[in-house]
Amino acid sequence: MNCLLGVDIGTTNVKILAVTPHDWKIIAHTSLPLTTLSPEPGYAEQEPEAIWQAVRQGLSEVVIGAKRQQATIKAISFSAGMHSLLAVDSVGKPLTNALLWSDNRAEPQATELHTTQKDLGDSIYAQTGTPIHPMIPLCKLAWFRANQPDLLNQAAKFISLKEYVWWKLTARYDIDYSMATATGLFDMEKRTWFQPALDFAGIRSDQLSEPHPTTFVVDYDPGKEGVMKTALPAGVQLFPGASDGVLANLGSGCIEPGITTITIGTSGAVRQTVHKPQRDPHGRLFCYYLDERNETPYYVVGGPTNNGANVLQWLAEKLTLQETDEVLTEAGTIPVGAEDLLFLPYLHGERAPLWDASARGAYLNVDYRHTRAHFVRAALEGVMFNLLSIEKLLAKQTGPTRMIYANGGFAKSTFWVQMMADVFGVPVRLNASNESSAMGAVLLISDLTTSLEKLAGEVSFGQAFEPDPECHKWYQTVFEQWENALQKRL
Repeated sequence: MNCLLGVDIGTTNVKILAVTPHDWKIIAHTSLPLTTLSPEPGYAEQEPEAIWQAVRQGLSEVVIGAKRQQATIKAISFSAGMHSLLAVDSVGKPLTNALLWSDNRAEPQATELHTTQKDLGDSIYAQTGTPIHPMIPLCKLAWFRANQPDLLNQAAKFISLKEYVWWKLTARYDIDYSMATATGLFDMEKRTWFQPALDFAGIRSDQLSEPHPTTFVVDYDPGKEGVMKTALPAGVQLFPGASDGVLANLGSGCIEPGITTITIGTSGAVRQTVHKPQRDPHGRLFCYYLDERNETPYYVVGGPTNNGANVLQWLAEKLTLQETDEVLTEAGTIPVGAEDLLFLPYLHGERAPLWDASARGAYLNVDYRHTRAHFVRAALEGVMFNLLSIEKLLAKQTGPTRMIYANGGFAKSTFWVQMMADVFGVPVRLNASNESSAMGAVLLISDLTTSLEKLAGEVSFGQAFEPDPECHKWYQTVFEQWENALQKRL
């Protein structure tokens, strides 16, 4: 039998799945941890070679697993986190570590595009669909221009971590349209690099990879000069795939109007799939390319948050000194609204809906009634309220949500998932597999002539959660109080 591999290069792990497309069964999988470095406050980096070695080792493990199942690997598709950036020289040697999405050193450059060069910033958002923020490669390049100007001349290419892995496997510098639309440098309509953005960044278009559709294909040829030898057999088809966010929508089955995907991992995101680019008048929502087939384009529009399950981790490690399961159990003993205690969950700055890297968290209305459990409940509710505020922005562009498909690490907690249903007031369905990005990468290439709607119909689901009408009514009141408190802080 044949199988397909989905490779998901995340922030904390490289995950690889081998899937049989006739029944969508995962026959082999692996997950390898990654290390993030923070050499200075606000910096977040990874070593490119460490990422490549993790992918190489993961491929070896999954190839062995597939052989045990007597499966032949036919093709590989890649998913990756957005917004990473590193410089390489003329022979592909890294000149820098990779700056991650969570790296905020380019805050002055993002501020410039919001203030003194606001017209340029607005134009870049309109053409690229990427909100202006320190996370995006555009601003990181401008930071290099201001702080390491020699690097702009030394670097042969500026690429993402996925492009670095792709170069190791193909000896080519290619980027898919999906990853390109997350750079702030790519004209989504013309599907070329956007010259005004390049000028602001201080680079030439030939210092970037060549853009291609997400289903562009290259055969693996380990005999070619520059291609790294791996456990993969020669001739396996390599597809660049797309970004982890848009593939999470496909892999969770979220293609139809009214279906919203909410992912809560370390960070989080709220997304819907649409057929034409969408723009928020105030630049608060992203719009990234997914695919185009049978003359039907697919885009994913939504908003990311910096503050997801990392808030729970903070509670456990810094506030309650408990295991996360204990934290969640304790929170369940407190009523909806945490008896007037509110939490603004901005421990790591914020992307949507604020797009303010300097935003900080706060507890409000603290009084003698409040115990440790109250503080936990209020924090978990604060994360949900922030996601709800993103969904309300999204609904103005795409229409209201009638159902949520949820995934990410938070889905392990039935308490927190039920809270989502009660806060949003709509049913929440969990995917049978929590690896939605890797599954989306597989679905993308499984049948290039089939609509994504039909492919999404192959996705399996697990538990479903219905909203409690009384809880939802209470949460509507508490959310209004939370919004008012947030506005006073801004």
